Amino acid sequence: MNRSLTAVLVGTFTLRFSTGLTGAMLAFYLAHLTEFHPDSATVTPVMVGLFSALFFVAELALSPLFGILGDRYGHHRVMLLGPAFGAVAVLLTALSGHVLVLGATRLLEGSSTAASVPAILGYIAIVTANSEALRGRAASRFEGATLAGIGLGFIVGPLLFGALGPWAFVLNAVFYLGSLAIYAFWVRDPAGEAEAASREHVSLERYAQLIGHSHVWLLAPTWIAVNAAIGLWFSQSLFQLARPNTKFPEQWLHHGFAPGEITAGAIVIAIVFGAGILWWGNRFDRYRRTSIIGVGVFGGLALVIAGVIANHAARHADGNPVLVGLLGVALVIAAIGLFALAGATPAAVGLLADVSEQFPGDRGAIMGLYSVFLGIGQILGSLIGGVAAEWRGFDGLFLATGVLLLIALIPLSQLRRVEHYVTGPTSVAELA
Repeated sequence: MNRSLTAVLVGTFTLRFSTGLTGAMLAFYLAHLTEFHPDSATVTPVMVGLFSALFFVAELALSPLFGILGDRYGHHRVMLLGPAFGAVAVLLTALSGHVLVLGATRLLEGSSTAASVPAILGYIAIVTANSEALRGRAASRFEGATLAGIGLGFIVGPLLFGALGPWAFVLNAVFYLGSLAIYAFWVRDPAGEAEAASREHVSLERYAQLIGHSHVWLLAPTWIAVNAAIGLWFSQSLFQLARPNTKFPEQWLHHGFAPGEITAGAIVIAIVFGAGILWWGNRFDRYRRTSIIGVGVFGGLALVIAGVIANHAARHADGNPVLVGLLGVALVIAAIGLFALAGATPAAVGLLADVSEQFPGDRGAIMGLYSVFLGIGQILGSLIGGVAAEWRGFDGLFLATGVLLLIALIPLSQLRRVEHYVTGPTSVAELA
């Protein structure tokens, strides 16, 4: 990888770290909002889901627009907008505890992601246009940087908020500006971008027609369902873990965890998931994209089953060797399932980048659909997660995850049958 591509991926990590940091700290902020602002309303799980959904509403609505702007004016230039939006959002979060203002900051931070992701993916698509192996590495490292950054933010967030309170959001503004500096000073315009920008581009009016007549939407149902399954955990898990819930005494995950305990668990999850992303991303030239996605979905289902077992076995495991053994087996299965599930994310990015080869002048517009699909999935996941957590706590989250992953399997077979239409000229998907 050249220096600029490496800098883009490093900037992706730092930018997503800031996003994850905000999400984690906001969960604790909302859980204890009346302690910092006595006049504020009490926040419920459904409200938490709505806050998360607002972030993805902005990402979903604005990603196509920023993708088109990147195609016309350069992905590097549009890339600079994301960190600026994020810095403003977290500063407003630090200054206000009013739920309406906090909702507005969710929209603004969603706009940050909407500006950044299509530009970054459009940049990657241009740079890797002639190399399947490089595309696999770049796609996996993009997903790895994204999820590692968000994961590290989730790990550091509880500790940082515990130490600084709302002032931690001000520090996060500094981190956002660090990402802006990386993009501004270490990233150069990619070769071929000027020629691509000079092509005729789609207008907003023609955008729906372009994606409607391509094979882009073959990926949509599966990717939306997978993102919904992941999104409900990002929106609810920290909020639920951060406080004891006597409504579900039989569920171990509801007994209440200290920030250090949550951090330790998040570190383990991040290591397993990150290892899975890198492992699968280095095998783009060996396995079909749909094969990797399918393995990931089945791995997620195994993770759900193991999670339910662990949630109940751990509650009564003390002094019971049978339950201790069952808990150990469940945790091993959960780790294997998480490792497998990690492969679905870079495989989807790689497949979408392959689609963009059909539209070399509009890579940003096509790659912006990554955020559209992710946004739809995360909105659904956030809303479903809020209702499921209110209904049955963590058991409800596990059940909702399983249903969404089963839905993801339904369109996958159709996608597999037509996969050869959307892959690059040197892809492994040309095999029978």
